[in-house]
Amino acid sequence: MKDKLIILDRDGVINHESLEYIKSEDEFIPIEGSLEAIAKLNNAGYKVIIATNQSGVARGLYTLETLSKIHRKLKHELNKINGEIAEIFYCPHHPDDNCDCRKPKLGMFKKIQQQFNNDLSEVYFIGDSKTDIKAALDLPCKPILVLTGKGQQTLNDNPELAEILNFTDLAEAVDYILSAEKA
Repeated sequence: MKDKLIILDRDGVINHESLEYIKSEDEFIPIEGSLEAIAKLNNAGYKVIIATNQSGVARGLYTLETLSKIHRKLKHELNKINGEIAEIFYCPHHPDDNCDCRKPKLGMFKKIQQQFNNDLSEVYFIGDSKTDIKAALDLPCKPILVLTGKGQQTLNDNPELAEILNFTDLAEAVDYILSAEKA
């Protein structure tokens, strides 16, 4: 039996977004209810995976070591409430680097498929940006737009995305997924 997976963007979905980038552990501030939502997914048997663009590394705003510390903080906070992240995939490249891992390109998702030996067509990918939704549709997997972070602006700027499932925040999206699973 395949693992039940769910993929999340990080900034704007799990933690508050910053136009200045999240450059330290102190700047990593979870959105209210997001960590509890991840723990709910874990308790329902889901492996939670993060797929995040982190161009601040290539821009020289923070190091891979700092990124690792930020992710350790996330895992530590989740551990306190019996939640966990199965794996974090990130793209450290600059948008101009033309790598294959920066969303909306699919490099990170191909790695997820390989590592978890899983078809992603029935997997939800929750994000807050047009690049997240484009990646989800291109895979294809099941896109959800949350209105935290850049989400509301993304929806305002792209009326065609109104057809995509969208929710106020990660907690509401998770409640939907878990109730749909029971139906």
